[in-house]
Amino acid sequence: MVNVLKHRFESEELKLLRSLHIRMKLLDQDFKNYMNLEKGFEGEQKYDKWLAENLSGNFHVLNDLLHEYNKNKFQTDSLIISEGKFFNINVKNYEGDYYVNGDYWHTFSGLEIKNPLLQLQRSETLLRQLLHDLGYNITVESYCIFINPKFHLYQAPMNPQFIFPTQLDRFIRKMNNLSSKLNERHSIIAEKLISLHTIESPYTRAPSYSYEKLEKSFYCGRCYSLNNYYFKERSVVCHKCGFVEGLESAVLRCVEEILLLFPNQRITTKVVQEWCKIDSDKTVRRILIKNFNYIGHGRSSYYVFP
Repeated sequence: MVNVLKHRFESEELKLLRSLHIRMKLLDQDFKNYMNLEKGFEGEQKYDKWLAENLSGNFHVLNDLLHEYNKNKFQTDSLIISEGKFFNINVKNYEGDYYVNGDYWHTFSGLEIKNPLLQLQRSETLLRQLLHDLGYNITVESYCIFINPKFHLYQAPMNPQFIFPTQLDRFIRKMNNLSSKLNERHSIIAEKLISLHTIESPYTRAPSYSYEKLEKSFYCGRCYSLNNYYFKERSVVCHKCGFVEGLESAVLRCVEEILLLFPNQRITTKVVQEWCKIDSDKTVRRILIKNFNYIGHGRSSYYVFP
């Protein structure tokens, strides 16, 4: 039985940059960072789906771990725990044609990218050292999985740690053929690694922005189209893609967005009404009273999570 003990969610940094991209023009480097995060998360979701549909047997799976060892932070996209071995998986969602020149990887447009093997080796070394310090002498086997079928690497090195799209079936068969029996010790290790997971602040690399300069309105929860909707009964309908979202759900999503962008902002009827561009303050107040605790009286009143 495969147990996913830590699920994968969008990072706060991705959500913050997505919101800023929707509501303002990002500088080139910030836009590039945002697109890389979107592309990376999309690939990780493809990997999660592929693993869930194909992996069988006894394994614990921990997704999206961020650890620090000896003042060095390292990320594990997916950690698969078997009876006698840990599988440290790095997921890449590269698309298009790439080539290798020595230790350097390039796109055909000439852009140099980080060598995935060096990233993989670094995370494996730090993970092994962390486990050793925790008192676990366990074999760590690392792989870089290229999940996108539209990826091709010219002059690819002969390295068994690289799993290309055409090799995915063979890799999963190899995993499924493992004899793996998990016990309480494996669960303890997994819970310890989850407890040591750290969360990075989404504001460290965030571009400069202000409340006044961000465009206000609902944006579509599917295609992210801004200010391109109409109301139908108690729903918000996107003109662009037809996505229908309940009005209450859309307003609550906007409240979460406000708190992510401006964590010190007090949630008031006026602020939410302005952010969502809703004419009726009664509608906003009804939704906020239903889902939040009401603090204070009159103009100084605001809402907080219960």
